[in-house]
Amino acid sequence: MTPTDGAEWWRSAVVYQIYPRSFADSDGDGVGDLRGVIAHLDHLVDLGIGVIWLGPVYPSSQADNGYDITDYQDIDPVFGSLEDLDALLAAIHARGMRLILDLVVNHSSHRHPWFVESRRSTVNPYADWYFWRDPRPGTVGGQPGAEPNNWGAAFSGPAWTWVPERAQYYLHLFSPSQPDLNWENAEVRDAVFSMMNWWLDRGIDGFRMDVINFIAKDRDLPDVPAPAGGYGDGMPHFANRPELKGYLREMNERVFDPRPGRYLRVGEMPHVSPEQAREFTDTENALLAMVFQFDHVSLDQQGDKWTPRTASVNDLRDTLVRWQLALSDGGWNSLYWNNHDQPRVVSRYGNDTTFWRESATALATVLHLHRGTPYVYQGEEIGMTNMPFDSIADLRDVESLAYYAAAVDGSGADPAAAMAALRRQSRDNARTPMQWTGAAGAGFSDGTPWIAANPNHSWLNVAAQRDDPGSIYQHYKALIALRHSRSVLVMGGFRVIETGRDQIYAFARTWGDETVEVYANLSNSPISFDLASAGGRVLLLTNYHESDPESEALRPWEARVYEC
Repeated sequence: MTPTDGAEWWRSAVVYQIYPRSFADSDGDGVGDLRGVIAHLDHLVDLGIGVIWLGPVYPSSQADNGYDITDYQDIDPVFGSLEDLDALLAAIHARGMRLILDLVVNHSSHRHPWFVESRRSTVNPYADWYFWRDPRPGTVGGQPGAEPNNWGAAFSGPAWTWVPERAQYYLHLFSPSQPDLNWENAEVRDAVFSMMNWWLDRGIDGFRMDVINFIAKDRDLPDVPAPAGGYGDGMPHFANRPELKGYLREMNERVFDPRPGRYLRVGEMPHVSPEQAREFTDTENALLAMVFQFDHVSLDQQGDKWTPRTASVNDLRDTLVRWQLALSDGGWNSLYWNNHDQPRVVSRYGNDTTFWRESATALATVLHLHRGTPYVYQGEEIGMTNMPFDSIADLRDVESLAYYAAAVDGSGADPAAAMAALRRQSRDNARTPMQWTGAAGAGFSDGTPWIAANPNHSWLNVAAQRDDPGSIYQHYKALIALRHSRSVLVMGGFRVIETGRDQIYAFARTWGDETVEVYANLSNSPISFDLASAGGRVLLLTNYHESDPESEALRPWEARVYEC
């Protein structure tokens, strides 16, 4: 039986994301697998997790580590089998948790049978399942500048690839191995909805939907502003298009609405505004339970992800507050610092050297006590840091490799500068093996890991923190337990507390006669402030071993949580 505890059970849950390739390897081949996940489920139970989001484990060409799917209704042998997935699902449900899978249906793999057939000719049954266009008038297909429009792909280069046998280009917003599906075609939607129903019949509890707001495209696919001889950002013509709501409404009608119970539907939505997110997640429309947005994880980027800018505490506070207020009385937030696409937050917005433990726990406190559903990415609960990559040979990610090739080989950039950018922002920072122990392979694998473990696993690991009352792991446990014990932290409203100090982020959550206040110094220096409101406070939680609840000075990266 799938556990149930209310129609909108995800509001009180904490979700843990597993990147299966890097979580735990049970057979020594250096790649994580489903049996490895099963072996570590009790770690998640101990942490207090209610939902597991499992990254793609479908058969894949592995050009983008599973986000290029060749079969939506099977398991890649590198991860195990359907029987292993069933065993994992049963083990998760037996522990009172739920499982959601990645749904990657903006695009498939170029090796998916649908695309293999589609590329053969313009007249076969799958001919219109993808976006095909003729070369630009007056040009020769396959030659520079002949692409149907000037959109750039997310992983560099044009968003179009020439197929001689069909004498047309196909659209790929990401890599050439990820052709975009044509959702205007009703047969595509039929196939996707049938697949979703197949997985729900198998017992899973919902989906995290990869770039779901990209599935509706402007059918004219027009040119966009772009540098001479370069490619432009087609985002206005494929993100959050008006047709998207119709597609999601049809999805609900054909997949979720006919079923008893409620299933978690999380939409990853780059470039979504708070106001749009509210429309998708409010209880009246109920198109999605929540969305993943990117505003707060773009603050340290200037124009593109590889060009850094300094994000101030004010930047972070203003962005988080904007989202809290916009979705305060109808929509619902997803709360995250890390995922498989983001560098490690303690290295990004914290201090991963002098104040590693303090900054990791302060950032966790701020995140988990907002209004919304918190997400923990594997290793975040122990404060895993970015990887000190030495050379491009250390990296595996398609985006990182494409950036380095374009910057160094294509534009003559300084290799040292390119590597510095990759150490800051590469997605591989999130994909190094989970650090279970200090042993060789970090306790992830008895073999050679597919990507090297961070050298700091010798001291930064689960085994070292599990029984340490002052560890980051124990603070995460305390945060999750606190949220589960106080309805105000789930359903309460949100209000900013002004302290007059730029380095302090303070807010209150209120529900009926319950109030909880959060104060966090997000800096490397001690800060005095006015603890202004009425007395009667009880200190519920702090990230310092010894804390004076009456003190009006916060030490570097000190966080306090009061019941008022």
